[in-house]
Amino acid sequence: MHSPDALNAPCVPASPDTVPPSPDFRAAARADVPALVALVESAYRGEASRAGWTTEADLLDGQRTDPEGVAGLIAAPGSRILLAERDAELLACCHLERRTDGTGRTVAYFGMFAVRPGLQGAGLGRRVLAEAERLARAEWGAREMQMTVITAREDLIAWYERRGYARTGQRSPFPYGDERFGIPRRPGLEFELLVKPLR
Repeated sequence: MHSPDALNAPCVPASPDTVPPSPDFRAAARADVPALVALVESAYRGEASRAGWTTEADLLDGQRTDPEGVAGLIAAPGSRILLAERDAELLACCHLERRTDGTGRTVAYFGMFAVRPGLQGAGLGRRVLAEAERLARAEWGAREMQMTVITAREDLIAWYERRGYARTGQRSPFPYGDERFGIPRRPGLEFELLVKPLR
């Protein structure tokens, strides 16, 4: 999940019979907003999200994103929402944002990572993450991928660690009181920054 850009947050991977070995990737357009919002909400919120392992239903109620926020990400410079599709059907998505770190290096921020709950666990999320890393390197010259993840999601953090991401210990509080980012079901939620060098 992203800190105060809670629109950016992770999700990951159905049966090998239902996941294409190589989905079609493309950048999102304004017309994709309703399908994107539905996908992200289904992966993180409510009972339907429990069909996958990326649910935040035990941590947060309320919305995960909204049409205005997603449309803003699509329109913003240095921002791209990547879609994974099969036969024009949306299976997964993620958001990439080009940033500059304190040393002047170009880095990419990764978030709003969502895979349809019924397709999680079969490797689709891995393929989306790999394509996002490739794009960040090839198109932006990014030297590092960064993301923030809710620290209570140890299983999700472990998934990223297996893909080369490292915990930094840099933490930031969840924006309690701002319902655009969800309604916390418990106190003390916070994000941790994870990073991975892109070579």
